[in-house]
Amino acid sequence: MSQRRYEMTDFEWSIIQPLLPNKPRGVPRADDRKVLNGIYWRLRTGSPWADIPERYGPSTTCYNRFVRWQKLGVWDRIFEAITAAYDGDLQMIDSSSIRVHQHGANAKKGVRRPPPGTSLTPDAWGARGAG
Repeated sequence: MSQRRYEMTDFEWSIIQPLLPNKPRGVPRADDRKVLNGIYWRLRTGSPWADIPERYGPSTTCYNRFVRWQKLGVWDRIFEAITAAYDGDLQMIDSSSIRVHQHGANAKKGVRRPPPGTSLTPDAWGARGAG
């Protein structure tokens, strides 16, 4: 399998493989590495599960395995092992930016505000029931 943008390296796979549950019974399982690459592709791109490329197997397999492993705590073990293997040399930067919608940038129209220099007690700016 040639290395693609969202796929694990051989080093990462050598760390992850022993941590995966292996209960061989019934129908043979889809290749774990292929399914993991499909899960990582989905998580990194933010695409819907149904849009996972065919080379990673059925999207339902990727989704079901993701959910099942979450319940078993497999993901926590994987992240801890990868973090330990890179010994703090791996850093991630979130480059997302959040902007306020143009209508959310200003206060609502008709909101009564006290004139500058007045105290902020309700009776200073004419609130009902003050006194």
